[in-house]
Amino acid sequence: MKTMKTNMKFLNIMAGATLLLGGLVGCSEEFLDRPPLDAIVDANFYKTDDQILAASAPLYNMVWFAYNDKASHGIGDARGGILTSGSYQLENVRFNTTGETAENGASWRAFYNVVAQSNSLINNIQQFVGEDVTDRIKNHGLAEGRFMRGLAYSYLVQNWGPVPIITNNTALLQDTTISRNTEESVWQFIIKDFRYASENLPETAVLSGRLTKWSAQGMLAKMYLTKAGVGGTRKQSDLDSAAYFAKSVIDNSGATLLPEYEDLFKTKNNGNVETLAALQWVYNAGQAGQWGAQNSVQAFLAFGSEITGFGDGWGGDIGASKWMLDMYDDLVFDKRRKASFMFPGDHYPYITQVPPGGSAQQLRVPARSLDGSRPYNGRAWVKKYVVGRPEDNEGKVVQQGTEINTYILRLADVYLTYAEAVLDKNPAEALKYVNLVRKRAGVNELDNVTWQAIFEERIKEFAMEGQAWYEFTKLQYYDPAKAYSILANQDRGTFRIYADQIPDPTLWEIEIPDSDTSPRFFAVGESNFKIPIPSSELSRAPNLRKPPVPYDFTAGN
Repeated sequence: MKTMKTNMKFLNIMAGATLLLGGLVGCSEEFLDRPPLDAIVDANFYKTDDQILAASAPLYNMVWFAYNDKASHGIGDARGGILTSGSYQLENVRFNTTGETAENGASWRAFYNVVAQSNSLINNIQQFVGEDVTDRIKNHGLAEGRFMRGLAYSYLVQNWGPVPIITNNTALLQDTTISRNTEESVWQFIIKDFRYASENLPETAVLSGRLTKWSAQGMLAKMYLTKAGVGGTRKQSDLDSAAYFAKSVIDNSGATLLPEYEDLFKTKNNGNVETLAALQWVYNAGQAGQWGAQNSVQAFLAFGSEITGFGDGWGGDIGASKWMLDMYDDLVFDKRRKASFMFPGDHYPYITQVPPGGSAQQLRVPARSLDGSRPYNGRAWVKKYVVGRPEDNEGKVVQQGTEINTYILRLADVYLTYAEAVLDKNPAEALKYVNLVRKRAGVNELDNVTWQAIFEERIKEFAMEGQAWYEFTKLQYYDPAKAYSILANQDRGTFRIYADQIPDPTLWEIEIPDSDTSPRFFAVGESNFKIPIPSSELSRAPNLRKPPVPYDFTAGN
C-alpha cells in the first residue's frame, strides 16, 4: 500500500477548493434550510478530473472542523469515560448532556454539514460532469461523497437514534415536512453508502491521502459489527460480513502496524503505513483566511502554552479518568499510556518546553504540587494529538493550528474489529489479532481472549481518538443493561498521581485523598444514554419530535 503522506498537489487542490468554497462551514444555518453557502454549485466547474478532486477535498477537513475542534473529545472521550475535568466538558463528563450543551449542537451541525457537502458533491457531479472527466475520477468523487456521508450518518444514528436521511438539500428548501427515519433505515442507508464506496474507490489512492477501497472496506467492517446488534440481538450474518471485510483489508491492503505506538501521533508521520483513512489539515489555514482547514485540538488538550508556543494550551484542567488509567496492564510498560497521557516526570524529547522565565529544554512533565516531600499532579494531562511547538514540527504550528492528521481508521482498529467479529466462531484467530496489538503496545500477550478483553484493548488503543463512546453505543444496541452498568461504574472523579522521584521517575502511584469529595460516579440509563436533539434544531424543525418513519429507498441517492 502506498503511504498517505500529504503532497503538494493535494494541498494545492485542497487550497483551491477552499477558496472556491468562499464561506465558513461552521457558520451555516440550521441543517434543514441549506444547501450550504459553501457548496460549489457552478455548473461550469465540474469539467476536469482535477476539478472533481478539488470539489471533494473539503470533505477531508473543513466540514468536520466543528466536531474535531472540541466535540470529538467531549462526546467521544468524555461521555465514553476517558476524560475527567474540574470544569471543562463537565456536562459530558457527568453524563448530563442536554439540548443546550455546546458540544451537542456543534456535533449535530457538523455531521449535517458533512451530509450537505457530500450531497452537493454527489448531485453536482451527476448533474454537471463534463465530457473530459474520466469515469474513474467521476466514480471516485461520488464514492468519496458517499463514504463521508455514511460516516456522518454513523455518528448521527449512534448519538441521537432516529434522524432524518437527507440526500438532496436543495429539495428541502421547499419541504417543511421532513421527519426522522428509523434507526434500521439509517443503518441500511449507511451500509449502502459504504458498499458503493467500496465498489468504486481504487485499491491505490489517486492522490496521497485520498480514500481507497481498503478505507471503505475497513469502515464496512466496523459498520457491520455495530449494525449486528441493532434490534436487540447480534445478527450472525452481520458479524460474518464484518469479519469478511476486515480480513480483506488485513490480507490485501498492504497496511501494517507502525512499529512504535507513540510515532502514530507525530506530525512527521502523517500518512504512515497504518493509516487507512484520515482527515488532513493545513496548520495555518486560519491565518490564511480559510478557518476550519486546520487542526485546532492541541489548543484545548495541551496543558500549557509553554509546550505550544502560543497563547493557547488550555488543557490544564483535563486529563485521563481513573477508570481509564485502571485499564492499563502497567502504567510504565504499556507504551500507549505515555503516548496518550502525561504523568509527572514523563520525558518527551521531541517536544520543546519553554517555561515562564526559563530557556528551551526537552519536555519533562512538571509536577506542580507537593504532598510533604512527594511530588504529584492532580491530572494525567492529555498527550495524544499534542505535537508541540513550531520548532518541533518544521515550523508548522500556529495558535490553534497544527497539521497532525486525525485518524478515521487505522489498521489496529481493523484488527480488533476482526477479532470481535470472529470471537465466537474462531477464538484462536481473534486471539492472534488482539495479541498483535498488545505486542506493539509492549505488554504481555494473552493466553485466551474474551469480549471483555477486546473491549478493554479498544479503550486503551484508541483513548483520546474520539472512539470510546461508540464502543458503548455498539454495546447498548444488544445489551443495554451491560452498557449502562459499565458507564455507571466508571470512576470519573479526581485523584493524585504521585511520582517516586523527579526527575526520572521509575513508578507512579494513583491515590484518592481522604479529603477528596468530588463526585465520582454518575447514573446512566435509558433516559440519558442517547443525546437529546439540540434545542435550537427542535425549535426550527418541530417535525423532529414526531415518531420516526421508514426511509423510502426508491427515492434519492
